[in-house]
Formats: sequence, structure tokens, C-alpha cells
Amino acid sequence: MTDHQNRQRRTLIGATAVVVALSLTAMALPVPYVVESPGPTLNTVGDVDGEPVLSVNGAESYRPESGQLDLTTVYVSGGGDRTLTFFDALGAWADPHRDVFPAESVYPRGVTGEEISEQNTAQMDQSQETSVAAALTFLDMEYDATIRVVGFATETNADVLEEDDVVTELDGERMRTVGQLQDGLQAEGEHRLTVVRGGEPVEVPVETETGEDGTSRVGIYLRTDFEFPLDVTFGLEDIGGPSAGMMFSLGIIDLLTPGDLTGGKHIAGTGAVTAEGEIEPIGGIAQKLVGASDAGAEVFLAPQDNCGDVVGRIPDGMTVLSVSTLEDAYDAVSAAAANEDLAALSSCG
Repeated sequence: MTDHQNRQRRTLIGATAVVVALSLTAMALPVPYVVESPGPTLNTVGDVDGEPVLSVNGAESYRPESGQLDLTTVYVSGGGDRTLTFFDALGAWADPHRDVFPAESVYPRGVTGEEISEQNTAQMDQSQETSVAAALTFLDMEYDATIRVVGFATETNADVLEEDDVVTELDGERMRTVGQLQDGLQAEGEHRLTVVRGGEPVEVPVETETGEDGTSRVGIYLRTDFEFPLDVTFGLEDIGGPSAGMMFSLGIIDLLTPGDLTGGKHIAGTGAVTAEGEIEPIGGIAQKLVGASDAGAEVFLAPQDNCGDVVGRIPDGMTVLSVSTLEDAYDAVSAAAANEDLAALSSCG
């Protein structure tokens, strides 16, 4: 080999080494993605580290002797200032049990990890309150609820409503929940809200606007403050978001009624719940199915609006039942407990 050829070879090797080094460096740089992975399950009528996940004070309760009603979770990596590398994303893309999403499709741009944690904690707190309300509604147990204006999404009614107004009536009808108020606003015609302001009732006309989903809205943020006839303690830490609501409600119902709701079966599920008992869709359901299957659950309760997300991703041996209300979920658990033919129920996949 000539000196010229040797120089060419050394140059080629050097250039290749530089390209490889740059490629490896680039793959180690942060990428704007988040990864969802299967998380642990927790039995809402069981214990964690010797402490009950749910406990009731102020009413007779019945802790079931067998069976499980598992809430399911998802690990989320990345988002905010918690960055992933290309290596991380590449490994997740190759794993059929994990999903990769653009960070901005999950979290707003500029949000920090601390803000994400605070938001998830607030959602969990609200979910716990709402799950109690849904359970008591299902059991026909009375409770008090106060709907309060906490801000304005638009300026549509900012001139007639004020922050801290307590909403009591819509068009002369008593309002108990935000869902009831939203439903009432869908009626055609003009609307009037009665609010308590400074201790006095005030009736004001409100204008509606059409939201992106086609529903009528009044452009305000509302918070519901509940007063329950009993206390429910949630013995969980480091879990956020609203998706455990349905399973919390089923657990509370089980604790407040004699016997084992599950009939000894291992049932898991996910879904946000409203005070009226409507089951709302959530994220990460494919990963939750895997977590539930790994934990031994054979029946999974999924929000009806999430059924499209589980196609082709249901673990072997698992039955995924579709539910749209807390009553649907209760009936599904009761059917499983009684060894009924689950094929007769609405299912996903």
C-alpha cells in the first residue's frame, strides 16, 4: 500500500470516527418526547404497606375478605424540564408495551416538572372528592355541594358574574353539580343564573357561547366544594391525575355495603368519574392493561370512549368491558362476581 493510500485510509477512518462520535453525541441529546410505561396496580379495598388504601369514618363499613378492585397507573418519563434522550425514545419505540408521544401533545410548552407534579396532585385531590360524591349518589346517600365561580375562561359574562359567586340555580332550578349546570345550559333560549354574592342571592342574565365540542358554555371556571356525611381517607402517595376515580368509587361502594362486591374476583380498571357517575376517558390505557395483566387481573373496566385505544393491545386472557357510567361498572363487577357470561356485556375488542 502506497503512502498516498495510507493517508487516504487514515483520513477515512478519522472521518468515520468523527461521524460516529457526532452521531452518538446527538443520540444522547434531549428530545421533545414523553414515554408512557406500565405502572403498578393498587387494590382500592386492600392495603399498601400495612395501611388501607381506602377507609371510611362516620358510617358503618364492611372490609371485604377477598377479591380485588385495582386502580391502574402509568409511568410517564419526560415532559417539562424532565427530558429524554434519543436513546430513551428509541428504546421505547422498540417496546410494544410503551408508547412515545410529542411532549407538547401531553404537556403545554414551557411547563416545568414541578408544575406538572402540582397539576397531577390537584387532579388527584379533585378526583378523590368526586369519587366519594359519585359513590354516595349511587347509594342514594345525601350530601351537600357548593358550586363556586373561581375564574373566567372568556370575557362573555365577566361583567355580570364575579369570582367567589356561589351558583345555586339555573332558570329557577336548583343546581347540585357542575354536570347538571352544563346540561341545563344546552337548552335553547335565554338563561338566568342565581348566585349568592356577599350573602345575598342575585339573579343575573348570562350569555352562552359555543365551545370547540359544540356545547353551550358561559365562559367561567367552576369548583365544587362537597360536604359529606362521612369521611373517606385515601392512603396513597406519589400518584396523580384523575383516572383512578371510577375504581375509588367502586371501592367506596364495596366498603359501604355488606359482602364482597367482587365475589373474590381480581378486577382492575381505569376512568375518571363525575359526581353524577359518568365515566370519562383517560390516557395510557394500553399500559394500564399490561400492568393489570401482570398483576393477575382477568377482567378490566375501560371507559367506553377509550375502546378504540385498546384495539390489538389487549393482553391474552383478559376481558375488557366497556362502561360509560358508574352503574355500568357496578353491574360489570357484579356479573363477574356471579360468574355470569361476560360476553353478554358491552366490551372493547
